Amino acid sequence: MAERTLRGARLGGQSFEDERGIEFAARQQVGYRCPQGHEFEITMSIEAEVPAIWECPRCGLEAESTAGIEREVKVEKPQRTHWDMLLERRSEKELEEILTERLELLRGGEIGPAHLHRANARKKKPAKA
Repeated sequence: MAERTLRGARLGGQSFEDERGIEFAARQQVGYRCPQGHEFEITMSIEAEVPAIWECPRCGLEAESTAGIEREVKVEKPQRTHWDMLLERRSEKELEEILTERLELLRGGEIGPAHLHRANARKKKPAKA
């Protein structure tokens, strides 16, 4: 049954449509040159925004436009650290007060890992005679 469905047409698709009456989009050739000296052209629509760089089909490096299109230089913000974000919410004086308070609680055995408090509790118990 499969043989009958393919009869008369090639695999890979052959269009039986006629090109009469079809108006193709306006095109332009854009040239690029990579650092290794490979030159090539890419066909693009006239309406397309032409990129300043394109990957070289031979070596894979970034090729620059031969039409003099300049790359857009993006201004990068410096990376924010955890300290920077913390200082956006609190002042250094507030942070010092919080640190002092938390250290007192930790040393007093009210917060922190249980194994530290068990060791302190053994030291405080008087020895039985």
